[in-house]
Formats: sequence, structure tokens, C-alpha cells
Amino acid sequence: MRAMRERLARFDRFQQRHAPLAVAVAVLRKSGEDGAGARAALIAYYGFFSLFPLLLLFTTILGFVLAGHPGAQSAVLHSALAQIPILGRDIHTHALGGNGIALAVGLVGSLLAGLGVTNATQSAFNAIYEVPARERPSFLEERWRSLKLLVALGALQLISTALAGAVSGGLTGPLLTLAGIAASLLINVVMFTAIFRLMIDDAVASAELRPGVAIAAVGWELLQAVGGIYVGHVLKGASQTYGTFAAVIGLLVWIYLGARVVVYAAEINVVLTRRLWPRSLFGSHDGGAEG
Repeated sequence: MRAMRERLARFDRFQQRHAPLAVAVAVLRKSGEDGAGARAALIAYYGFFSLFPLLLLFTTILGFVLAGHPGAQSAVLHSALAQIPILGRDIHTHALGGNGIALAVGLVGSLLAGLGVTNATQSAFNAIYEVPARERPSFLEERWRSLKLLVALGALQLISTALAGAVSGGLTGPLLTLAGIAASLLINVVMFTAIFRLMIDDAVASAELRPGVAIAAVGWELLQAVGGIYVGHVLKGASQTYGTFAAVIGLLVWIYLGARVVVYAAEINVVLTRRLWPRSLFGSHDGGAEG
């Protein structure tokens, strides 16, 4: 036991002298103190239930816009669903329909569930940035910020769909792959810039958000790739019952990992910009200043 403690103490001194390890340890310690895992789980909970009304709303709106153009309907619908790993392969829709009831249900469901996601994200960011309760947005201001973010994300979804269609129209092979990755990364950067700026207190300078935005954009791109691999290797050829359970569990895990990426990106922002490293592995003793 004593030998183990000595090895850990040596590693602790080693990590405090090497910036990459020191930053990683500081992020892990701070995320544990902030309850990052539980906060990401809450975001994923609302995210899972918001996905279905969002899809209903999205496809219904496109059904009105593209009425009478079956070819365009099919292309846009498949490109939109393809951006959602696991779920996109399991939803088989032959045509977009513009139904008023579906539009109303999708709008109300998307608004309620979407506000749950954004409010949970704001709460997580306020805790991570240690914003005092008296300085946090009021009830109405918090909902207004959330609503603005939902509008921005909806617009980005439409833009990304159109961009995906434009890219697939004139390129093939490796060029198509590279163009798709570049377009997706660009959209991710814009999306996470909006998320971080609208969800984090205005007192935090926009320049301080850039590391987290970049990390979240790349992490989200990797998650999309992992989701595609999961669909291709795990769900392909699975029985209907097993495939359904695997799809639901996979989707839940995928959304949770996405929430963890966002929360950890915010934690990294705080650690880097406030120089909260190095930190010791033991107790409350820190190897460097945290101010």
C-alpha cells in the first residue's frame, strides 16, 4: 500500500510539471467537482425526447415548402436524417407531408423539449463558470436566450441540409468526402459558437470560448463518424427486435456522449483561460494558482 502511494505521489509530481497531463488532470478534477456527468445526463435526457418532435416539425415544414416536388423531397429528407446516426437508418419515410396537425404537434413538442435541453445546458455552464446565483439570468431572460438558440439551431439545420445537397450534387469520390467533412466542421463551428455565446454569461469574453468551440466541433464530428460505424457494423443484419433495442440504446449513448463533449469543452475553456492548472491528485492541495 505504501509503495502504491509513493508511485502515485511520483506521478502526481510528474503530471504537475508537464502541461498536457496537468491540464487533463485539472479538467477531470474540476468536472468531478462540478458534477459534469450528472449535468450531461440531464442534457441527454431532454435531448432524447426533443429529437422526435424536432424531426416531425422539420419534415412537416419541408413538406409545405417542397410540395409538388417529390424528387427534392426525397433528397432533402434523406440528407437530413443521414445527419443523425442510428436513428436516420431506422426511420423510413417515403415522402414529406405538410400536415397542419403534425406541424402544431411538432412545434409545441419541439419548443417544450428544446427549452428543456437549453435550460439544462445553461444551468451546466453557469455551474462550470461559477456564476453566482444572483448574477444568473432571470426566469424570462433564460427562456429568451434558450428560444434564440433554438431558432439559430433550426436555421443551421436547414442551411446544413441545403449545403449537403449542394455538395452531393457536383462531386464524387474523395472530393465528396473531403467537402462533406469540411462543410460539416464549418457548420459545427458555427453551431457551437452560437451555443457557447448564448448559453454562457455575457461577462465571459468571446475569445475565451474559442478553445471549447473548436474541441466541441471536432468531437461532434467524431461522434457522427462513430455513429455511422455503429449502424454499419452493429445494426446491419440484426433481427428486428434486437435491432430496435440496439438502436434506442445506441441513440441514448450517442446523445449522452455528445452532451459530455459539450460539457467537457466548457470545462477545458475554464481551466485554460483561468489557468486552473496544475492541480494535485490528492485532497484540496493544488500545485498552482487557480485564480
